[in-house]
Amino acid sequence: MPSSAVTASGQPGPVSNDQTFGAYARGLWSRLLAGQSGVLPVILGVILIGIIFQSQNPRFLSPENLVNLLVQGSVFMLIGMGQVFVLLLGEIDLSLGFVAGIGATVMVLLVTYAFGWPWWAAILAALAVTAAIGAVQGTLITRLRLPSFVVTLAGLLGLQGVMIQLLGTGGTIPVPDEMINNLANGTLTPMMGWILTAAAIAVYAVVTIVRHLRRHRSGLVTPPAGLTALKILAAIVAGVTLVVICNVDRGSVRFPFNGMPWVIPIVFGVLVMWSLLLGRTRFGRYIYAIGGNAEAARRAGISLPRIRTMAFVLAGMTAGIGGIIYASRLRSISTSFDGGTIVLYVVATAVIVGTSLFGGRGHPLHAVLGGVVIAAIVNGMALLGLPAAIQLMATAVVLLAAITVDVVIRRRGETTR
Repeated sequence: MPSSAVTASGQPGPVSNDQTFGAYARGLWSRLLAGQSGVLPVILGVILIGIIFQSQNPRFLSPENLVNLLVQGSVFMLIGMGQVFVLLLGEIDLSLGFVAGIGATVMVLLVTYAFGWPWWAAILAALAVTAAIGAVQGTLITRLRLPSFVVTLAGLLGLQGVMIQLLGTGGTIPVPDEMINNLANGTLTPMMGWILTAAAIAVYAVVTIVRHLRRHRSGLVTPPAGLTALKILAAIVAGVTLVVICNVDRGSVRFPFNGMPWVIPIVFGVLVMWSLLLGRTRFGRYIYAIGGNAEAARRAGISLPRIRTMAFVLAGMTAGIGGIIYASRLRSISTSFDGGTIVLYVVATAVIVGTSLFGGRGHPLHAVLGGVVIAAIVNGMALLGLPAAIQLMATAVVLLAAITVDVVIRRRGETTR
């Protein structure tokens, strides 16, 4: 407990509840020893991946390839954020890859000349369809108490058939709407990139400072003020670095091409929205409570079927966003869409960073960081000319390592209680 300071007049002064850097460092080291390493291993892993691939191919860390890597990973990040909702409950959704494919197919069909829907209406309809798929699967799992593995595996197979049926014998349908194509292929102006990044950093700085002051005024143990300043400085450095890389000319002399891809603010917007939902609302607290101990949550009066069903709805809708970005990036959708492989990568994106397969621990940010890791591995191996078989084996090794760490942390936590 913090002790009160005494003024010269002998009266008690304000209570100091700010930790020193030494105390904070000792607490951090204790958490690391207990297995609570957070995103630190992933950050170190990304640095190691960058060093390895850059040493083999100097193009890996070029601005062109880094921006391309982020765009490639955006689909994994978005669908992965949907998977996080389900994993937090201790469940799994194997159908999200083809849920994304259905969303992309519905959107593309509606904007074709046969239907002629405006782009925004087609996107809303696609998200409504994917949310409805999540609702149906969630209802079967929660109301009939069917295993999520079996229900979503059936969804994977069935939705693949539905997608093939919708696309017809042609197999490929191009996206005729330029607005939709620009979601993944369009770029902001260099100035707009700076403006959006500055606004995001400013909001983050205000929220971080307000949170620090609120903990201090409430008498809670508060991390050092200098640490808050370092977090804001790190956000500034990361934001400036991202904008500088995106604003480098990635075209040619005759056809210059620069600016931040539209998909980066889209991913960031979804991340902020779902982070606030899980971290700042009653629904989010219920999700974590059910994942941590479902029986205790039920005894506390939480409606398990309703919350679980809503989690599958949000997972399906978020997967729909990922499918829309996928179709935008390729400017088409076809029966060659491999939703089975995508969903395996998606599970890896969440689990690699720290979302637990056993429920109760995770964050949408994990899917974003994991998406960077997966995209970096796939992209780097492609630059080296390695076959797809090697890429799959390498990703499998990374996923197994992440699951092993998850199990070890869980067991260590149980033994230290």
